[in-house]
Amino acid sequence: MKWNKKHIIIAILLPIQILLMQVAARNPAFIERFYSNGIYPPISSFLRILLGWIPFSFGDLLIAFGLFVLIRFLYRLIKNRFKNFIPKFFHFTAVLSVIYFCFYLFWGLNYYREPLAKNLNYKQHKYTTEQLLKVTEHIIEKLNYYQLVITKNDTLKVQNPYHQKEMYTMAVAGYNNLSKDFPQLKYQHSSVKSSLMSLLQSYNGTAGYLNPLTGEAQVNDRVPKTSYPTTTCHEMAHQIGFAAENEANFVGFLAANYNNNIYFKYASYRMAFGYCISEIRKRDSSLSSKLWKTVHKGISKDFNASYHFWQQYKNPFEPLVKKGYNAYLKANKQHKGVDSYNYVVDLLISYFEASKEI
Repeated sequence: MKWNKKHIIIAILLPIQILLMQVAARNPAFIERFYSNGIYPPISSFLRILLGWIPFSFGDLLIAFGLFVLIRFLYRLIKNRFKNFIPKFFHFTAVLSVIYFCFYLFWGLNYYREPLAKNLNYKQHKYTTEQLLKVTEHIIEKLNYYQLVITKNDTLKVQNPYHQKEMYTMAVAGYNNLSKDFPQLKYQHSSVKSSLMSLLQSYNGTAGYLNPLTGEAQVNDRVPKTSYPTTTCHEMAHQIGFAAENEANFVGFLAANYNNNIYFKYASYRMAFGYCISEIRKRDSSLSSKLWKTVHKGISKDFNASYHFWQQYKNPFEPLVKKGYNAYLKANKQHKGVDSYNYVVDLLISYFEASKEI
């Protein structure tokens, strides 16, 4: 294999790009203005327009093809006893360099934007257990209300009657309503699809993901339907530029809550309750148990069904996948890794206090 100067140059650009990302991470105001509210919106819109009409996940096929090429490359390398290893190494690194560049240009720089709380003018501070309790009690009241309206019986589990593809369309309506109060959360050009790798996602414990190279929101179509609206809205939040998981969770809650559909509203309070009761349990387990007693039995059945769904996919490799994702999050300015998901509670408390609902 001959030496390729282009491969060498592009490969050398990889460590330079990594250093530039470290600089970008220290300049959130610049990223917010010139990327997240500058070049990113037209890039993301273009990708969604380009691929959104395709009924299947193009991104999943791209990943499958990439894995095939990688395995083929490694197989040939070993088969040929690492012949021409150095040129092949530069070729491989050049490919990684291009992928790295596209990842951050097409979406990844949103990890370094200013906090959503600042965007929404929320003055965040360390909340008290009293504040958390007040918000959780309000959420339980709303959750009980919607469960009873849907089932007419507080002991029955909610059964979402909609097909997954129907919910993808319905989710856009929630964002349309949301944009009237929060113009910065406007969503256009839908590109939400069921993942072709839903079974694999179930085994690695994920409900969905955004493919940053194609702009498609991929949803695991095996997850329980009662949480499907918020999962869908969460991935759509990633599409409009909110990369941090806690922020995407909060925007997903808002979009589902602003939806006129009652199953979306139920899902929004269901998600909010899950995060809040988890935080209360960490602070006071007896208080958590006391609050659970005020939740309708039908809701408890719903949470139990969700728990058993994920338990059936437990496997020895899932913790390794989570460790890998944890490292990925930490590398992208989410210093608490997967624990950063729980910081959605900060935003929920700020929202309910600002909206005067409590």
